[in-house]
Amino acid sequence: MSQSHQQPALAKCPGCEEPPAAGDLFCGVCGYDLSAVPARPDDRPTMAITVPPAAPAAGAVRWPAAEETDSSDVPAPVVRPADVPGTDSGGRPLTGPDTPDATPGRGAGSPAGPLPAGGPGGAAVRVRHDDRADPGGAEASGDFALAAPDPRAADHAAAPASGAKVCVACRSGRVDPDGYCENCGHAQPRERDHMEQELDAVAAVSDRGLRHHRNEDSFAVSSTALPDGSAAVVAIVCDGVSSASRPDEASAAAASAANEALLESLPRGTHPQTAMHEAIVAASEAVNALAREPAGAREHDAHRHQNAPACTLVGAIAAGGLLIVGWVGDSRVYWVPEDRTQPTARLTEDDSWAAQMVAAGLMNEAEAYADERAHAITGWLGADAYELEPHTAAFKPDRPGLVVVCTDGLWNYAESGEEMAAAVPADAGDQPLRAARALVGHALDGGGHDNVTVALLPFAVRPQGAGSACDTA
Repeated sequence: MSQSHQQPALAKCPGCEEPPAAGDLFCGVCGYDLSAVPARPDDRPTMAITVPPAAPAAGAVRWPAAEETDSSDVPAPVVRPADVPGTDSGGRPLTGPDTPDATPGRGAGSPAGPLPAGGPGGAAVRVRHDDRADPGGAEASGDFALAAPDPRAADHAAAPASGAKVCVACRSGRVDPDGYCENCGHAQPRERDHMEQELDAVAAVSDRGLRHHRNEDSFAVSSTALPDGSAAVVAIVCDGVSSASRPDEASAAAASAANEALLESLPRGTHPQTAMHEAIVAASEAVNALAREPAGAREHDAHRHQNAPACTLVGAIAAGGLLIVGWVGDSRVYWVPEDRTQPTARLTEDDSWAAQMVAAGLMNEAEAYADERAHAITGWLGADAYELEPHTAAFKPDRPGLVVVCTDGLWNYAESGEEMAAAVPADAGDQPLRAARALVGHALDGGGHDNVTVALLPFAVRPQGAGSACDTA
């Protein structure tokens, strides 16, 4: 079942700054809709998982130091257990509202520099608007509510003895070769509307949701062997930008390219943080290539070249006792410890207008996320991206847990680390596919306003005294 968000207690109305009365849904002075102000998340973005220093175990993977240069496009050496606060691709600490050196109006790991003028408080942020910013704007985005019961929310009837496909809506009509029910005319789900994949150490589920007419998310999960024979597990999740052309193609191309790059570089012994950075670059190039089409294509559809295909990307690698995350955009990675009494954490920082306003100190989180521009992304993969800034971070957990890699179609219904942990089934470490299905169901129960994709990667560590701080699943 879904969990409703409690209305936050506001000291003043975001519209007129007058203190509202307790329990008011609308401001008594200006009429501002106070229910539009979300609760402030309790977790801190990019919280590090602190562990004490520990000597490497015998036979553990000894990664070569990542190359150090003054370029922001080359990852810095992976942080060690004693220095576990995350670093980005340029070696700088992941910035946030509590970081003294955070440069206003820039994302994590952005080069220092003056803040452009023009936005609130003088800040101007290059953003890309996604139709999904308004969950209720189905008409404006071209999405629609299903005319028949959603097939994923009801029990399926047994298949007929003849083996013919049965309509998922009326449960009785036969499906014709064109994919429509001969009884009620309902169009049947396409293959990409709901996708699942499970490996030994990772599982992922992607669903169209209840409002979109197609699934614009994509994922790739895989595992490979490192040079020492130990396993490296990979999860990549991409979210197509709905306001761009061919967002479904963009997300599929990015997920595939990033996964292939990692499967090629990790077995060669490439440092996993460097490998993640290179994978994001490869994904960006794959999405950029979609905008370069033969000249004849413009004659048939000139509009699609006015807005290049685009998507976000987030990924995780479990290898050699390390957890590496990388991202561009507003898809996220959460850490949920096996012992739920231990703190959870969000390991990524959104490339979004709201996150940058909070980081710049221009708004608090309640004000930023209540703004209509809150979910406008400031980083994405695509030919029209201002510049590519892959973010990477390395962590070394000291306890077993679960890595949740997801799009905003899920975290919009479980935003804080505590909310995500509450939605994750207790046996997720043993049954990742079933848990991923449950999380998708959580989003559908909450309204399913967006495509929903989640990959779950269990992370195991050796018991204390076994000679290693942690080990991958």
